[in-house]
Amino acid sequence: MTTDLDSLRIDKDKKPAARPPRWQSRWIVGGVLLFLLLGAARFLGPRLSQPAEVQTVRVVSADPAGVRVVLNATGYIVAHHKIQLASKVVGKVAWIGVEKGNMVKQGQVVVRLEDDEYRAQLQQAQGQYASLEARLKELRNGSRPEEIAVAKANLDSARADLANARVSLERTRKLVAEKVLSAQALDDAQARSDMQENRIRSLERTYELVRIGPRAEVIQQVQGDIIRARGAVALAETQLANTVIRAPISGTILDRNVERGEFVTTGFVGDRGAKGFVVSMADLNDLQVELDINQNDFARLDPKQKAVITTDAYPDRKYDGVIDEIAPEANRAKATVQVKVKVLSPDGYLRPEMNASVAFIEQGAPDGSSSRPLIFVPITAVRDDAVFVVEQGKAVRRAVKTSSNTPMGLRIEDGLKGGEQLIANPPADLKEGDVVTAKGAAAK
Repeated sequence: MTTDLDSLRIDKDKKPAARPPRWQSRWIVGGVLLFLLLGAARFLGPRLSQPAEVQTVRVVSADPAGVRVVLNATGYIVAHHKIQLASKVVGKVAWIGVEKGNMVKQGQVVVRLEDDEYRAQLQQAQGQYASLEARLKELRNGSRPEEIAVAKANLDSARADLANARVSLERTRKLVAEKVLSAQALDDAQARSDMQENRIRSLERTYELVRIGPRAEVIQQVQGDIIRARGAVALAETQLANTVIRAPISGTILDRNVERGEFVTTGFVGDRGAKGFVVSMADLNDLQVELDINQNDFARLDPKQKAVITTDAYPDRKYDGVIDEIAPEANRAKATVQVKVKVLSPDGYLRPEMNASVAFIEQGAPDGSSSRPLIFVPITAVRDDAVFVVEQGKAVRRAVKTSSNTPMGLRIEDGLKGGEQLIANPPADLKEGDVVTAKGAAAK
């Protein structure tokens, strides 16, 4: 135990370890801080320098008289004329030359069907037509001289036979009177003479028919057969031509309904059987917005009323429109009237079946309206009753007075004059005077 305590005593002869110089400690601490600052700058730098999105305030009308939105409605974009291109003949698809989204021109070949059977039917109809044409030519030309000569020779021969039969009859009659021959021999000679006379009458008629040619009724009958044969040829040619399906208008392929080897019929039979149409297409330069207007609001609208159209997909893009169609009858179940608004200048951003909002506007100065134009901005741009505009590359806070939120955006009553560059989605830490970079101007 004593030995253990002695081992714990402090040896006064040993000197304490020397401390590092103060300047060395400062350099170590400074290096650590510099490393931390560089790491923080690398992490936070991209965020601090990320540009804010910028867009131009949209001025709906610069007319001093101003505009007034009389009604807002929502609906769907539709093609004015959507075509489901069908086949006129039954057949199997041999080739299809379009894909969904392709642009096609009027008359462009879209689908080809197998045409072997239709070519064979055409050849058969053409052969029948040619045969009847030859028959009519034969009838019109009449009998050939050789045929008339044969008929005349047959008649002369029969006349000679008749003369011989008559001589034989007279000889037999004398012999019977002399009781040389029996009465039966006389009867046989008389029968031969009568038969030759009948034969001569028949050959005379035949010769006359051959000489004067066919009757007019026979020629007319053959002419009728030729007309029917010509129609059969035209039908076969049309059916053969219909195996090539062409685009009836210039437009865009919306849907491709068939593939090579599938069977196409002339009527709709469902998805699992033969296809009733090959593609659907439309002219996307002729678009409308289909709306169901409540009957209580319908009186606010007039024919050819102007409107501003926006879509949920591209809320910052606005299109001018005008009422193009009004349904002649109301929908009793919905208590609505269908209205279609024509998009005056559509572009490639619009697609059929997109959701769309329509703000119907009234031209002219309504009662109590101010002379300043109406201004609408994205609702995301307003924060704490203020917006940030870009002036000389810096964010400047502007207090604004807002009113209603419309499909065209949040209406600004005061604080903006129009044409400013507006930060559409200001960051939460954005302050006045911060340097910003325009990322893109979405509004026009």
